Amino acid sequence: MALVLHASSSNKNGFKALIAAEYSGVKIEHVKDFQMGVSNKTPEFLKMNPIGKVPVLETPDGPIFESNAIARYVTRLKADNPLYGTSLIDYGHIEQWIDFATAEIDVSIGRWLFPRIGTAAYLPPAEEAAIAALKRALAALNTHLASNTYLVGHGVTLADIIMTCNLSLGFKAIMTKSFTSEFPHVERYFWTMVNQPEFHKILGDLKQAESVPPVASKKPAQPKESAKPKPKDEPKKEAKKEDVKPKEVAEEEEAPKPKPKNPLDLLPPSKMILDEWKRLYSNTKTNFREVAIKGFWDMFDAEGYSLWFCDYKYNDENAVSFVTLNKVKGLWLFRGKEIPQFVLDECYDMELYEWTKVDLSDEAQKERVNQMIEDAEPFEGEALLDAKCFK
Repeated sequence: MALVLHASSSNKNGFKALIAAEYSGVKIEHVKDFQMGVSNKTPEFLKMNPIGKVPVLETPDGPIFESNAIARYVTRLKADNPLYGTSLIDYGHIEQWIDFATAEIDVSIGRWLFPRIGTAAYLPPAEEAAIAALKRALAALNTHLASNTYLVGHGVTLADIIMTCNLSLGFKAIMTKSFTSEFPHVERYFWTMVNQPEFHKILGDLKQAESVPPVASKKPAQPKESAKPKPKDEPKKEAKKEDVKPKEVAEEEEAPKPKPKNPLDLLPPSKMILDEWKRLYSNTKTNFREVAIKGFWDMFDAEGYSLWFCDYKYNDENAVSFVTLNKVKGLWLFRGKEIPQFVLDECYDMELYEWTKVDLSDEAQKERVNQMIEDAEPFEGEALLDAKCFK
């Protein structure tokens, strides 16, 4: 029996096995006309993977699911495959980067992208955290690639295949040039990989996203008009529905459920444009007080946003600095005049902090805001062990 891959022709997780097969001289039959939401719901498919996720590889010894496991299996079919390096330490480093590509890159891209295309609930604080995590991962990858052409050794390995496939979703769907330009070695690496013959045969010509997808529309469906007599050629119109294909970037997930309306969309429009403040904050290198902080207050919309101090309730227990940050404190900017209820509901650790709304008429409190924005040290008479900005 030949190896048979069950996945659509655009599934980046299926590409991992197909590219590994190209490098390994392994033949894989790719199921034609695979339709997500239909083909993976059949009894035959659910027998191979009971939760209905793709891809799945049929082998003479039984099916395999989970894309990284499939790619590993295909690679192992060739004895002493250089895709797994030439030494035990190579093997360890390859597995290390496979895990990194999955847990740090793929997960962060998904948490940023999927809520925007409607396959998960969109929460602005969660998006900011996802972008921050992705930037942190890409920065680490960029540092490694500054002195390495490939992830491990001097040639393509399975780690490069899985990393490139995971990055491809981000480059194609949400990571614009302005976003990736901060990581030039990652850019060079990605475009080098996708233009290798074995990659290009499977991935084809890739084009980088030109813009970040807007958040999926949350408008309620309009009521249907009263039924009208159907014309005789109605069956032809019904057939056209088959031409409409669902988005396939999140194919390993179940079909999206209708999303609840975001309560922030019900607030009046605000004159404060967060992206303008973020750019000012990020690009200001000198005269921070006179430029970035003054710019913040010039842009701040007290009707549309509110500032909140948070102080950890149990700072007296944070006695050992290498175990936890001492005296945890923070400053948060929320849309609306109160902390949104869905944030209180979704963030399980909110109750561990004392939340105090900033009184904008109190100059002392405004000065505390200024010091927190600029990471002033010492802060309230103490040295900073660490400071993070989530934007």
